[in-house]
Amino acid sequence: MTAEIGHFSLILSLSMAILLSVLPLIGLSRGNVILIDSAKPLSFGTFCLILVSFVTLLWAFYTHDFTLSYVVMNSNTQLPWYYRLSATWGAHEGSLLLWVLIQAGWTLSLAIFSPGIPQKSIAHVLSIMGMITAGLLLFIIMTSNPFLRTLPFFPVDGNDLNPFLQDVGLIFHPPILYMGYVGFSVAFSFAIASLMIGNFDTSWFSWSRPWTTTAWLFLTLGITLGSWWAYYELGWGGWWFWDPVENASLMPWLAGTALMHSLIVTEKRGTFQIWTILLAISTFSLSLLGTFLVRSGILISVHTFASDPSRGMFILLFLVCVIGGSLLLFALKVKKVRVQGNFELISRESMLLGNNVLFIAALVVVLVGTLLPLVHKQIGLGSLSVGAPFFNILFAWLMIPFSFFLGIAPIVRWKRDRLSRLIKPVLIAGLISLIFGALVIFFFLEHHTSMVYAGLVMVFWVVILHFFGLYERIIHCQNFIKGINRLKSTYWAMMFAHIGLAITVIGIVIVENYSIERDVKLALGERFQIRDYEFYFQKLRNKDGPNYEGYIADFEVSQRGRYINTLQAEKRFYTTSHLVTTEVAIDVGIMRDLYIAMGDRLDEKHWAVRVHYKPFIRWIWIGSLFMVLGGLISVFGRRKHCCKLAETGSW
Repeated sequence: MTAEIGHFSLILSLSMAILLSVLPLIGLSRGNVILIDSAKPLSFGTFCLILVSFVTLLWAFYTHDFTLSYVVMNSNTQLPWYYRLSATWGAHEGSLLLWVLIQAGWTLSLAIFSPGIPQKSIAHVLSIMGMITAGLLLFIIMTSNPFLRTLPFFPVDGNDLNPFLQDVGLIFHPPILYMGYVGFSVAFSFAIASLMIGNFDTSWFSWSRPWTTTAWLFLTLGITLGSWWAYYELGWGGWWFWDPVENASLMPWLAGTALMHSLIVTEKRGTFQIWTILLAISTFSLSLLGTFLVRSGILISVHTFASDPSRGMFILLFLVCVIGGSLLLFALKVKKVRVQGNFELISRESMLLGNNVLFIAALVVVLVGTLLPLVHKQIGLGSLSVGAPFFNILFAWLMIPFSFFLGIAPIVRWKRDRLSRLIKPVLIAGLISLIFGALVIFFFLEHHTSMVYAGLVMVFWVVILHFFGLYERIIHCQNFIKGINRLKSTYWAMMFAHIGLAITVIGIVIVENYSIERDVKLALGERFQIRDYEFYFQKLRNKDGPNYEGYIADFEVSQRGRYINTLQAEKRFYTTSHLVTTEVAIDVGIMRDLYIAMGDRLDEKHWAVRVHYKPFIRWIWIGSLFMVLGGLISVFGRRKHCCKLAETGSW
C-alpha cells in the first residue's frame, strides 16, 4: 500500500506543478489577485506531495520492500540501514526523485524567503520553476517510476547496492551536488521572468544574486566531496580524472562562477545585463546537459545511472524545450534591454569582464573535450580519445591571464582608474612573486619545470595583491580595528574565495608534478621504500562485513627508522553482486599523504601493492573549503542586507 501512496503522491504533485505553471500566469494576464497569490500555496503543496513520495520510497528501502523493482535492484537484507537509506538515490529512478524534491524545495524556499520582492514578480518566477518541476515529474512518471511492482512474484532478497556507492561520502555527495545543479534554476527563472515581463532594471539581478551564490557554494562543496571520494575509494590515487561525468559538473560550475561575478557588476554598476541573462540561461542549461550525459546511456562511467535510450530521448527533448525556448525568448526580447552604465578600459568592470571571458573559454575547452568524442563516434567516424593532456595544457595556458585579472581586480576602482596609480603595486607584486616562486623551488622542491614555477608565481601574485588591497582599505581609516570592522561581508567573501582558489592551485601544481606512484610486488615480511618512508608488509588478517568477505593487509610505516603509523589496506568481495573493491589506507598529513592500495594476489606468496606519495594533496580540498566559506559569508551577509532593505521598503 505504501508504494501506491508514493505513486499517487507523484501524480498529484504533477497536477499541482502544472497548476503552479499556469494559474499565476493567467492571474498576471487578467489582473486576478487570487490567482497571482496562489503561486506560494501551490509551491508548498507541490513540495509536500513530492516529500511524501520520497519518504515512502525511503521507508520501502528501510523495511526491505522487495515487491518494488527499484528496491530489489539496489538493496539487500544484509545492507546496513544507513546504506539502505542512501540507496534510495543510488540509482537512476531514486536519484531523479531526489532531484525533483530538491527542485520543489528551492521553489518553496524562494516562495518563503523572498522579502521585498513584489508579489507579481515572485509569481512569475515561481511559475517558471513550476514548469521545470512539472517536466521532471512527467519524466519520472512516464519513464523512471521508482514504484513499479514485482508482483505477483517477488524475491526474498535484493541484488545489493553498487559496492562503490557503499561509502559515507556517497551518502552526502549526490544530494549536495544536486542542490547546486538545481539551485541555478532560480537564477534561470529570474532571467526568463525578466525577459517575459520586459523589465531589466537591477532589482531582478539583486534578487537572484544570493540564490545564485547559494547554488554555487553547494555545487563547489559537491564537486569537492566527489573529488575526495574518487581519491580514497576508487584506489587509483587520483583526485580528478577528466571523466566526462566529472566534466558535466565542472561546466555549470565554470558558468555559475562567471554568472556570480557578472551579477555583481550588474547590481553595482547597472551594466552587463545581456551578458548576465545569457549566463543565467547557460548555467542551468549546462546543469540539464549534465543530467542528459549521466542518464542517457551514451557514457560508460562509474558515475552514470541509466542506459535506457528512451530515457535519454525524453531528457534530450526536455533539454531542447528548455534551452531552445529560453534562447528563442532571449533572441526576441534582447533588443529591449537597454545597456546602462559605462566604464573605461582601466576599471574593475574590465577586469571582471576579462575573467568572465576566460571562464567561458575554459568552459568551451571542457565542453568540446567532453562532447567531441561522443559526436565523433555517433556520426560513425570511430572512437576518438580526448584525455587529460588536452585539458591540462589548455587550462594551464588559460590560468596565466586568469591569474593576472584575478590578482589585479580587487585593487582597481569601479568605472575608471588611473594606470599610474596601479603601476607601483603591480610591479612590486610581480617582482616579489617571481622571487618567492624561485625561493620555494630552490629551498623546498627537488626539481622544477616551467609549469611549476609559473603556477607558484601566479599563486603569489594573487595572494600578494589581495593583501595589498586589504591594506589599502584599512589605512584609509587611520585605525586598524576600525578599518577591519568597516569592511563589508562581500569583501571578506571575495578574500576567502580567491585565497581558497590560490590554495587549491598550489595543491594541484605540486601534487601533479611531485607525486610518486609505484606498483610493487610484495610478500609478507618484505619492505619497500619510497623517498625516506619505509613500508613493511606486516601481516594479513580476515575481516568480513555484513554483506561482504574480505581481508586487511597491515603495513607498518616508518621514516628514517622512526615509527609513523600502521596502515590497513583492505580488499572486499561482495557476495551478492560478486564485485571486488579496494579500500585504501591513507596516512593523512598537511604536507603529504602516504597512500596504499592492495591489488590482486600474484602467486602463493606475493601480492600486487600500489604505493603513493602525494605531497600537498590536502591543499586541494582545503582551498575548496575556503571557497565554500567565502560563499557562506556572501550569502549570510547578503541576507542581512536584504532584511534591512525589506524593513525600509526600498529595493
